Amino acid sequence: MNIGEKQNCTVLWYDRPASDWNEALPVGNGRIGGMVYGTIGCEQIQVNEDTVWYGGPMDRNNPSAKEKLPLIRELIMAGKIHEAERLCKQAIGGTPFGMRIYQTLGDISIDYDFGRALSAEDVSAYERGLNVADALSYTHFLLDDTAYGRELFMSAPDDVCVMRLTARGKNRMNLEIMQSRHHIYEYSRKASADSIVLGGNLGRDGLDYAMMCKASSPDGTIEVIGESITVYDATEVYLYWSAATTYRVKVREGKDAAGALIAALAEKLEKAAVKSYEKLRASHIADYRSYFDRMSLTFDLGGEAVSVAQKPTSQCLDAVADGKTDLSLEQLYFNFGRYLLISCSRPGTLPATLQGLWNKDMEAPWDAKFTININTEMNYWPAEVCDLGDCHLPLFDLLKKMLPNGRRTAEVMYGCRGFVAHHNTDIWGDTAPQDLWIPGSFWVMGGAWLCTHIWMHYEYTGDEKFLREMFPVMREAAQFFLDFCIEFEIGGKTYLCTCPSVSPENTFILPNGEQGANSVGVTMDNQILRDLFRQCHQAAEVLGVSDELDRQIVKACERLIPTRIGSDGRILEWCEEYEEKEPGHRHISHLYGLHPSDQITKDGTPELARAAELTLRKRLEGGGGHTGWSRAWIMNHYAKLWDGEQAHENLRQLLIRSTLPNLFDNHPPFQIDGNFGSIAAMVEMLVQSNADRIVLLPALPKAWQNGKITGVRIRGNARMNITWRSGALQSAQIRSGRDAHRCFVYGDRRVDLTLPAGVWTEVIFS
Repeated sequence: MNIGEKQNCTVLWYDRPASDWNEALPVGNGRIGGMVYGTIGCEQIQVNEDTVWYGGPMDRNNPSAKEKLPLIRELIMAGKIHEAERLCKQAIGGTPFGMRIYQTLGDISIDYDFGRALSAEDVSAYERGLNVADALSYTHFLLDDTAYGRELFMSAPDDVCVMRLTARGKNRMNLEIMQSRHHIYEYSRKASADSIVLGGNLGRDGLDYAMMCKASSPDGTIEVIGESITVYDATEVYLYWSAATTYRVKVREGKDAAGALIAALAEKLEKAAVKSYEKLRASHIADYRSYFDRMSLTFDLGGEAVSVAQKPTSQCLDAVADGKTDLSLEQLYFNFGRYLLISCSRPGTLPATLQGLWNKDMEAPWDAKFTININTEMNYWPAEVCDLGDCHLPLFDLLKKMLPNGRRTAEVMYGCRGFVAHHNTDIWGDTAPQDLWIPGSFWVMGGAWLCTHIWMHYEYTGDEKFLREMFPVMREAAQFFLDFCIEFEIGGKTYLCTCPSVSPENTFILPNGEQGANSVGVTMDNQILRDLFRQCHQAAEVLGVSDELDRQIVKACERLIPTRIGSDGRILEWCEEYEEKEPGHRHISHLYGLHPSDQITKDGTPELARAAELTLRKRLEGGGGHTGWSRAWIMNHYAKLWDGEQAHENLRQLLIRSTLPNLFDNHPPFQIDGNFGSIAAMVEMLVQSNADRIVLLPALPKAWQNGKITGVRIRGNARMNITWRSGALQSAQIRSGRDAHRCFVYGDRRVDLTLPAGVWTEVIFS
C-alpha cells in the first residue's frame, strides 16, 4: 500500500502478522465475513455467515407468567423485592431460559510449502493491512528474493470472497488449502476437480450449512486430495469462497439439503471464476464505494505528518496511550466504523449482532445475539447520520419477524394485546425473556426501543412508504403498554407505569438495606414510552390516521411519569430516590432522554440538562466508562450537552482503554457497539438536528481546529456540508429533499431559512 493511500486515513496497517483474533482484520459483504491474520507460513482466515445460528425456532413463553404477574406486582409495591424477584425467575423466565446462539462458521487455512521452517529473520518488508476506502485486505513480504502478495475482498455483487495470491521472483508457490469447523461438521470432501466443500447441520430443527472453496491458476497445477486443494508450482493463484445455509437456500421437496447447498455454492463460485480478477475487483469496489463515498469527515492536519501513514496502527494507539492527540488516527477510526457497518449490515442480510458479523466462537460471549437493551440500538446510531440508512433496513426486517412472536408473548405471558420483546432476540425473532438475570431479563421495553428506530429512519429519509409499512409494528408495540401498564401514585398524582420494571442493568438499595432491580415505572421506561407514544401519534398524522387507538395512545402519553431531578441534583433513575449499588455502572439508562432521545436538550430543557451533566459526572467519578460501548454512550451524552472537551476526552479514553489493536471495540471482550456508538458521537459533536432546529458545531473540541464534514444526513430528509477553520464555522450548505422551513443555530446566533427541494442553500449567520 503506497504512502499516498495511507495519508487519506483509510488504511489500517501492521508490520507483523496477527498473533491472535484481536489483531486480525475484518472483511465482509454483509452476509459473509472473515478475519484475516496475515500469517506467513499458513494464512488463516476465520469465517462467518450471518445465518449460522444453532437450532431452530422455539416457543419459550412461560405459561406461569400471566397467573403470577398480579402477585409479583403486589410484592414489588409492598417493598418485598427479594420475594418478587425470586418469583420473577420462576414465573417470567423463559422456558427454557436461553434462546438460540450465533456461531462461527469455521476457518480457511492456506498452507505455504517453502521447503523449510522459517524464522522471523528470513522475511523482510512485511506488511499487512486493510484499506477501508476500497474494502480490500492485503499482505505482502519478501522471502528468498521473491515478493509474495495476497489480496482479499468480500464481494457483495458476486456474493463471494475472492483472494489473489502471487509470487514474483525466483520461487513459485506450493499450497494446501483446507476448510475446518472446530471438528464439528458432517462432511468435508472433494466437490470437483478444483473445489472442496464442508458442511453439516446446526442441531435438531436447525439449518443445514455448507462452505465451498474453488481454486484456479494460470500457470500452476491444481489437484484435490482428500479434503484439501493442493496447488503446485504457481506464480499466481485465485481462490473463490462462499457459504450458505438453508435459511436462504430453499430445499425442494424430496431433495437433500446438502445437495441443494452444494449446487447453489458451486454455481455461485463458477460464475465468479469465469470473470477476470480485475472485473471482480472493480465491481466490488464500485459497489462498496456507493456506500462509503456518500459522506466524509476530514480533519485538516496542516503541516503535521499523518501518523497513521508513518506508523503501524497499533503504534499509533500506543502513542495516544502515552498522551499524544492523534487526529489522523481519530479520522481513521471514524472511517473504520463506517466500513464495519457497511460490511456487516446490508439490505437483505441479518442485522449486526453484538459482534457485528465477526465471531470466532461456537459459544460466544453473550451468545453473540441481538441484545436490545442498548447494544443493538447503538449499532445503528450512525446509520442515518452517516447516510447509511439502507444499512439500517435489516433491523426493520428483524422487527417484522419479531412481530408474530411478540404477539404470542404478550398474550400468553401477560394477557395483553399488541406485541412485546424483552432484552434479547435471535435469528428467529424470539421475544420471550432471556436468561434468569434479575437486573436485565424481566424488562419489557426491547421491542418498544427498537420501534423508535422506525421513526428515526423516517425522520432522516422522509420515506412515507416505509413508514406506512412499519406503522402497524409501532402501534402494536404501543398497544401492549396500554394493557400492561398499571396505575401508581407518586406524590399524590396517579401515573401509568410499567411493573415489573428494571433500569438496565443496575441495582438499587432500599432504605432497609435490601437490594433489588425490579421496581415500578423506572425513568428509562417512561422515556422510551414517551418517544414511542409521541412517534406513533406523529406517524398517524403523517399517514392521515385518526382513530380510537391513536386517541388512547395520546392520553396514555400524558399520564407517564415525567423525567425528574432528585434531591442531589441528578436525574432520578427509579421512581423513588434509591441509592445505587454501583455508582459507576456501565449502563446510563436514565439518560436515554438525553441520548438517543431529545427529551433533554441543552437549549430546550436547561434544568434537566444540568441534572444530566451532574449524573454523568457522578457516574464517571464512580468508575463509569470502563466498557467500550458505555464510553461511546458517554461521548454521545457530552456531545448533546455541547461539551466538546469532555466528548473528545472520552474519545481519547476509548482509544486508550477500550480499543483492540485491530481497532475493534473492547467491552472486554470485543463488542462492536462501541465502534458504532463512538462514530455516531463524532457526528453529534459537529451537527445535531431535531424537528425544531439544526445546531452547527455544538461540541467542537479545541483539538479539532480545522476540518469539514460532507454529506452528513439531517433530520427532515436533508444533507449538509460544514467547514470550520481555527475552531469557528467557515461555511455550511444544506440540501433538503423537500420544501421546508428550518431554523439553524450556531453559538448564540440563529437564522431561519426557507429551503427549496433539491437545491444546495448556503446557511449564513448575520
